[in-house]
Amino acid sequence: MAKVLTSKEENYAQWYNDLVLKSGLAENSAVRGCMVIKPYGYAIWEKMKDELDRMFKETGHENAYFPLFIPKSFFSREAQHVEGFAKECAVVTHYRLKTDEENGGLMVDPDAKLEEELIVRPTSETIIWNTYKNWVQSYRDLPILINQWANVVRWEMRTRLFLRTTEFLWQEGHTAHATSKEAEEETIQMANIYAEFSEKFLGIPVVLGNKTESEKFAGAVETLTIEQLMQDGKALQGGTSHFLGQNFAKAFDVQFTNKEGKLDHVWATSWGMTTRMIGALIMAHSDNNGLVLPPMVAPIQVVIVPIYRGNDQFPAIAEVANRIKDQLKALGISVKFDDRDTQKPGWKFAEYELKGVPVRLALGPRDIENENVELARRDTLEKKVLPQEGIAEYIKSLLDEMQENIYKKALDFRSENTHRVDTWDELLDVLENKGGFALAHWDGTIESENKIKDTKATIRCIPLDGEEEDGRCIVSGKPSRKRVIIAKAY
Repeated sequence: MAKVLTSKEENYAQWYNDLVLKSGLAENSAVRGCMVIKPYGYAIWEKMKDELDRMFKETGHENAYFPLFIPKSFFSREAQHVEGFAKECAVVTHYRLKTDEENGGLMVDPDAKLEEELIVRPTSETIIWNTYKNWVQSYRDLPILINQWANVVRWEMRTRLFLRTTEFLWQEGHTAHATSKEAEEETIQMANIYAEFSEKFLGIPVVLGNKTESEKFAGAVETLTIEQLMQDGKALQGGTSHFLGQNFAKAFDVQFTNKEGKLDHVWATSWGMTTRMIGALIMAHSDNNGLVLPPMVAPIQVVIVPIYRGNDQFPAIAEVANRIKDQLKALGISVKFDDRDTQKPGWKFAEYELKGVPVRLALGPRDIENENVELARRDTLEKKVLPQEGIAEYIKSLLDEMQENIYKKALDFRSENTHRVDTWDELLDVLENKGGFALAHWDGTIESENKIKDTKATIRCIPLDGEEEDGRCIVSGKPSRKRVIIAKAY
């Protein structure tokens, strides 16, 4: 089955598309630019969602739900916000269809025009801040710490499964605070949660930093981002956290009486992560044989495949397989015993390799006789024969080792593909020949940033942990105190 994949080296984009389709994660739908997330792909999203939801709730956040439709007038209240999203908005203008008497079929009823057009949610700041106005009167009502799991629509012209689709799933947090300090602390806290989630759960190392003025979220005072490096040397923005200042509170007149008895506008944040992370997971770890899933995010962590010739051999194998399955489940490990008789063992091996199942166990008559089991690990493709006794405890430890190994491999790749550059020619060499992250000095001006954008690369972020050092901007030669990350990106 793995032979159905184009190799990464031959055509990375085709390899990615093949892998999404052939591993059963998603497929294109009848609606242009939209995708069907299939059960295996959705199971991965559910694992991500459950972990993020746990992390959010541990920090005091609650889930709520807000309307899919937003009155057009709401968008015009925050100038930067409307400018940032205007070209991506899907607009509802009518509320009814009727029979087309002339041509047959259905038509939009011209008499059913909405008094005010509705925008299909591209993001929820406007509808949420209009709602928060009714929730906040006093500092005692603050903070409001709300997260929403939802779908959004952004009208994309060039789409790719998971990476950029017209409709996608995400979570969006929207919080309100009494002080600027509290809101800024919330912004940093949530960016750190995304970084921890990416590194410890998805096994993808990140650089946490500030977006430049031209790259920040529309309507934000400041945007923090986690930047990930994919195996083709391109960056991917993993999640963002925005300090909104009082911009949306002023636009929607959300005021409160503070502890001093004075009226003030609340301070806000928003933050989000999307199903794009499934695309990141694929591109950060997978190989020419298929998906490589970190155990924490794998829907099936262990699969047991029986090998037998006659039906008389199966009962003994099934008895041992089910015993091992029960032992693994007791340790909290997700396991599948694939006892289908419609496919041969070799076909199953290839299928689970393609799907990225971390551990595969094979059991045949000789294994039953010798009380052994053959184990194959997906990250290194190593195989070994082990005793059945204690196998569950061994696998539990092995899954932890694999999680760490997958992260370390991605971290080593990033280290090897992060280049310090001090001249324009060195930057071009990285972008055109090497790929990866370029660490370069920048003078902070839009003019120099636009010159960098001419290369089809962008300043991905200004790293928070970057050390200050004397340097010269690679574009203008003007003094600079800190390096930024420049890369081509998805």
